[in-house]
Amino acid sequence: MLRLLDGLFASEAARWTTDAGASWWDGFYADRAKPVPFFVAKPDESLVSYLDRGLITTGRALDLGCGPGRNALHLAAAGFEVDAVDLSPTAIAWAEDRARDAGAEVRFHCGDAFDRSAIDLGGPYDLIYDSGCFHHLPPHRRISYLAFLDRFLAPGGHFALSCFAAGEMGSERPDADFYRNARLDGGLAYTPESLREIFSDLTEVELRRMRDEPPQSPRFGEAFLWTALFRRDA
Repeated sequence: MLRLLDGLFASEAARWTTDAGASWWDGFYADRAKPVPFFVAKPDESLVSYLDRGLITTGRALDLGCGPGRNALHLAAAGFEVDAVDLSPTAIAWAEDRARDAGAEVRFHCGDAFDRSAIDLGGPYDLIYDSGCFHHLPPHRRISYLAFLDRFLAPGGHFALSCFAAGEMGSERPDADFYRNARLDGGLAYTPESLREIFSDLTEVELRRMRDEPPQSPRFGEAFLWTALFRRDA
């Protein structure tokens, strides 16, 4: 049923699928000098803040939709044992180059994290971190996402994400409209209330707007994103 619903979308809109998604993201990441804000080799300010305040502690971590690996490298430097996964071979190659230059140990996986036959992830993880993956999934794939968390997030572990904030960036159309128009308009926007509802089986630790960071900052931050930290009760 999920794959049937996937098929309702135009191929160029299916950025979450192995074939169409990998091809689209390969093109997106092909030019490393492109002025994309999150191409910078800086971790999210929210991730840095969670660590600095002791809201999360070291253990096993998974960076979901890792892109060029900026957050995976920060987690490794902080002492985590890190797996990182992305659909795009081009993004993974860039992340591996960055890890090599930094002398960081990260296990990178290329493929669909939600396809059990495609990637052999170990788990469970003490932290699952998602910076910009969730908002590219269509509404029906939230089922896959929640099942993934249920399978791979350890009891007592934390889940953190950054996603488009309603009123700032992303589409705010009703879920049904995406299936009528066969596209996601670049990504879905969420409110705090919708995030709390979707992840209601987890305990909220913090949900706030990401802080803007100036160009000279060692951290990445854009206020058009929500950043949320949840805990799975033991």
